[in-house]
Amino acid sequence: MSDPRIAHSEFASRRAKLGTALKKSIGVLFAGEHDPESLADYRPHPHFEYLTGVVDEPGAVLVLDPGAPVEARREMLFLRPLNPEVEKWDGYRLEVSKALRDATGFKAVFRTTHLPRFLGEAARRARSLACLHPLATHDQPVSPDLALFHKLAERIPGTEIVERTDAVARLRSIKSAREVAMIQRAVDITAAGFNAAFAAVRPGMSEFDVQEAVEHAYRTNGSRGPAFGTIVGSGINSTVLHYRANDRVIADGDLICIDSGAGFGGYGGDITRTIPANGTFTKRQKEIYSIVLRALEAATEAVKPGATITSIDRVARAIITKAGYGDFYIHGIGHHLGLETHDVTPAGSLRPGAVVTVEPGIYLPDEALGVRIEDDVVVTKSGYRNLSAKIPKSITAIERRMKSV
Repeated sequence: MSDPRIAHSEFASRRAKLGTALKKSIGVLFAGEHDPESLADYRPHPHFEYLTGVVDEPGAVLVLDPGAPVEARREMLFLRPLNPEVEKWDGYRLEVSKALRDATGFKAVFRTTHLPRFLGEAARRARSLACLHPLATHDQPVSPDLALFHKLAERIPGTEIVERTDAVARLRSIKSAREVAMIQRAVDITAAGFNAAFAAVRPGMSEFDVQEAVEHAYRTNGSRGPAFGTIVGSGINSTVLHYRANDRVIADGDLICIDSGAGFGGYGGDITRTIPANGTFTKRQKEIYSIVLRALEAATEAVKPGATITSIDRVARAIITKAGYGDFYIHGIGHHLGLETHDVTPAGSLRPGAVVTVEPGIYLPDEALGVRIEDDVVVTKSGYRNLSAKIPKSITAIERRMKSV
């Protein structure tokens, strides 16, 4: 199987496109910090990851200065200084050298100790600073680039601060062929996880047992683990959208809503299937499931260039409402998918290359019956391509798969 990972040249192309959008303004993106006391894996801000591919340098800073007279300094990567004592704990790092420049794909790599001088000189020349990080609400800390720009503007009279926060979002919303391949690989691994669930599910096991079967299959098929916390909701828990406890014992006759996705190379799948614990849907379960499946199929057919998430939702909602369950479809139809499970979503309609989820549902707490079905689709020039089409979702296909194992 070929490796779909993204090359330095693609990251450079993304930076060039953003530089064109910035014109003469300077943009700064922060990788973000890592809590030294945290045992969780570090991951940089997705904007920084999208533009650099550098995922193991907490505290790093990207400076884009498209108007710089020296071409090599129109894109500068600043990394924290080496600290041999810390690196004995956290891992060894390269010195600034050709090897580091080759590893990062940047011609200009400096330590963050030089950032004030370089950025100050650039700001005095450009007199225009562009916010790229998402803006914060009034009750949150100011975004890091805006906080920095305020300090620069106080020291350099005549400096303007402009808002360009949609620029990276627009780039990220259109996936390249390599990005689609990464997501497809994640979805293919997710399919292995769902196959494991179809084989494992039995009344009397716990929801966590199902989660473990799914995630073990991810790890044995090329993933480091799930892209987000796996949801396994049985019975009444199938009606809870973001259920996470996964600690109930599954009863005979339950439906089980499994919402999960494998991670791969920073990208991930996001798939939901709802299956019967004993391998056979009841008449009532089939009734609700069939409505949701019709809504999914119709909404998926509505995915095309020029459509919006709202217009796609309207198609699914009309079917569910006509069936009498409009009040029990309590969420939207889906979201963009990419470096984040709920990926950044710019204003406007879908364009070719966008990857979105389609996930209608009906939730009936009084009956302890919830159904959600979700696929991942990429927008093409003429319509869509379903990345998760191979994962069974019809009543017949699910029952056949569960009985065959």
